[in-house]
Amino acid sequence: MAGDGPYRNPTPTVDVLIELDGRPGTVVLISRRNEPRGWAIPGGFVDLGETLADAAVREAREETGLEVELTELFHCYSDPARDPRSHTVSTVFLARAAGAPVGADDASAAEVFALADLPSPVVFDHGLILADYATYRATGRRPPPRR
Repeated sequence: MAGDGPYRNPTPTVDVLIELDGRPGTVVLISRRNEPRGWAIPGGFVDLGETLADAAVREAREETGLEVELTELFHCYSDPARDPRSHTVSTVFLARAAGAPVGADDASAAEVFALADLPSPVVFDHGLILADYATYRATGRRPPPRR
């Protein structure tokens, strides 16, 4: 975690916006078992020696039971306040999968939601990420870099 050791650097994380085959306009979200509790995009911390892409595939499998195929690098989010536990930087991927998600690991549930009908509360900065994703799907425009 950030703050361990002599340097106080942000911790790298990944999030995966999973599109299920045959269900356009939807996304898989997890209900978090741990604080902060609420709905979130599947993802988590990058392990030492792991690539971002490998971490994204692993976290998606651990939290949803889905074998994902990463299709795009979507965007990076680095607001120091994005995670109340510590400063993290998330690389967000788009992915495809087939099947039904099942909550596991630190997810108590995994469900498919329409982008126009998301659950509440959505934790971290995932509301912003989901809004950016909905705009991208509607217009093809990616979010701008944020300062």
